[in-house]
Amino acid sequence: MPTAFKTNPIKLEELLSDCESGKIQLPDFQRSWVWDEDRILSLIASVSLGFPVGALMTLEMRAGAAETFARRPLHGTPPEATGRHPEQLLLDGQQRMTSLYQTCLRREVVKTVTPKQRVVRRWFYIDIVKALTPGLDRIDAIVTVPEDRALKADFNRRIVLDLSTPELEYGALMFPLNRTFDWDEWQEAYGDYWIARGESAKREIFKQFKNDVLQNIKGYQVPVIALGDTTSHEAVCLVFEKVNTGGKPLDAFELVTSMYAARGFRLRDDWLGHNGEPGLQQRLQTFGRVGDQPFGILEKVSSTDLLQAISLLHTKQVRQQAKAEGVNDADLPPVRATRQSLLELPLDAYRAHRAAVEEGFKTAARFLRLNGIYRVIDLPYQSQLVPMAAILAEIGPRWEHAANREKLSRWFWCGIFGELYGSATDSRFAKDVMEVPAWLEGGAAPTTVADGVFLPDRLKTMRTRLSAAYKGIHALLMREGAQDFRSGQNYDQTVFFDEAVDIHHIFPQAWCKQRGIDAKIFDTIINKTPLSYRTNRIIGGVAPSAYIAKLENGKPPGDPPLAPAVIDGHLRSHGIDPALLRADRFDDFLADRERWLLSLIAKATGHPVMGADIAGLDGDDAPDDLLRDAGMMDMAAE
Repeated sequence: MPTAFKTNPIKLEELLSDCESGKIQLPDFQRSWVWDEDRILSLIASVSLGFPVGALMTLEMRAGAAETFARRPLHGTPPEATGRHPEQLLLDGQQRMTSLYQTCLRREVVKTVTPKQRVVRRWFYIDIVKALTPGLDRIDAIVTVPEDRALKADFNRRIVLDLSTPELEYGALMFPLNRTFDWDEWQEAYGDYWIARGESAKREIFKQFKNDVLQNIKGYQVPVIALGDTTSHEAVCLVFEKVNTGGKPLDAFELVTSMYAARGFRLRDDWLGHNGEPGLQQRLQTFGRVGDQPFGILEKVSSTDLLQAISLLHTKQVRQQAKAEGVNDADLPPVRATRQSLLELPLDAYRAHRAAVEEGFKTAARFLRLNGIYRVIDLPYQSQLVPMAAILAEIGPRWEHAANREKLSRWFWCGIFGELYGSATDSRFAKDVMEVPAWLEGGAAPTTVADGVFLPDRLKTMRTRLSAAYKGIHALLMREGAQDFRSGQNYDQTVFFDEAVDIHHIFPQAWCKQRGIDAKIFDTIINKTPLSYRTNRIIGGVAPSAYIAKLENGKPPGDPPLAPAVIDGHLRSHGIDPALLRADRFDDFLADRERWLLSLIAKATGHPVMGADIAGLDGDDAPDDLLRDAGMMDMAAE
């Protein structure tokens, strides 16, 4: 249904009074009042001139209806405003209304910030004479003074304006802005002050000021767009974000937090922790960390990732229930992890799936370690964790079975080397959660597996971690048993962190540059492999034949010599032909290793790499005799 709304002008005085009483409040997902002193001055100047300052937007709240969003009164309103059921929630206009309420109605000092974000306490005044001076910019007539109402100069040694008593205000012709809607008492005392001094003409100045300036503010009307109380959650949130383009966009978690809070559940505490107890975020971030690492592979799992995984399980359950009730396939509700589905996620569903999803993410971390991924920087796709956690939450301990683990690995690598999780992932998440568990039960291969075809030419373009497939090859080499050139150790998690393993050049950059080799050629993943920090230092910038000689001769001092056959075994574990490396045959090495890496990808994905010439690899050259026809046919048949 279209969103119902009405537009009507309402007096500013009435709006501010409703804010003070609690008739108008804020949805809790609104951020705090943040306007600085200069923006407040500009707003006051515009209103005092009768200039438009934009419409407000509110959501009507039906009396007695259950509260959709947690809410709070505007900043600075009296405590009793909190206990009142609001008649409207202010979706757009918080900064303007709070600024005007604080300065024009509230009788307390205003705590704000300077444009440089220094916290200050200010009283706001209008200079009566300046406000009536033709041609003077109105903002120059708006004056702020410190909390003691004394404006000082010369490093606070000289008072240039003292407004600390009403009499000093009268004498300086400075009108306190917080008397804007109730000026009679101030005006009467002002008149008495000047009559007593024989200057009754000053009374006429205030009358002109009242008519030309104060009446503009008192009679000011603000256009208000009021959304009806039947407006959906999604429409409210969408409208809020559209009209609040100047602020930081809200994520779904903040909106869901507000909706759950209206039902008494503190989602933010559940995520961030409360009363010294770690929340879900910290438990995930620190899970599986090694040694002095502050966080593990789940460091960047977000609150929205959590909600998406839960939404996938919830909507799948709803779909399965509808199917069991005989709903036609065409009418079955979809499995979703969209923004809208998060805003529709019932609190009961969150509670039902949350523990399983937490364990699903932790199991995902275990799975990643088995596949050679130990740091978040090496994770090919952060987004792929969402369907992975949901799948692992659903299947539970079944993931440990070797056959299931092999299928999950194939799905994982197809997603990476098919580069399928870079954008527009919602529909793929849904397919994964529907299709992967069914595949484990003997069903058809998932769409992600079918789509996960690697294009051979990509190898020659992958140069940095910006590419998911680049990270994927780095991890695959470690998973498949790559051994450090010097130590011969496999890169398990302990070695990885203890030895500061990272991806480094095989033919060093300096050597390549000296020979005029284009960086587009030598800087690709084909010429890179995981090595320990110490081994990479030994390699330095010399030719491969030279650094291999160092290893064979026991250099640097203290290292024992390594037999050539031992070093050759270490090199082969990286897909490097020892003879080509010892002869410094860069071009031949590059062509040979490209073919080997393509075979490695083919093994991981189960797809023969399209257009690749890898037929010559067999025996010791091909990872796990990958190219045996029967093995390929078996994977294709799935």
